Amino acid sequence: MNAAASYPLRIPQNLIELANLRTKEEHVDKSTALRQLLYMGAQDYVIELYGSGRISLSKAAQLLDTSTLDVSRIASERNLLLGAAKTQQEKSRETANNLSI
Repeated sequence: MNAAASYPLRIPQNLIELANLRTKEEHVDKSTALRQLLYMGAQDYVIELYGSGRISLSKAAQLLDTSTLDVSRIASERNLLLGAAKTQQEKSRETANNLSI
């Protein structure tokens, strides 16, 4: 993982309550719970950027400090269609078949 940096931040009370709930549910300290919640939001945002084509798979993996395989798995779990659409795949297959004749 990348080195952590301290950053002063005002956290709304509702997010503190959510972190407190997570500390009880997940048996972690409040700082860990807040970092986990922040990462979950960052993950959602990165997957959204990747799904819309605004960043590459490798950039998404870099931002999430994970592998491209993990990014693909996360996107798949969220039912995000990746790669060529079915019609694009069919057209590519047809083109490849025409070239091989």
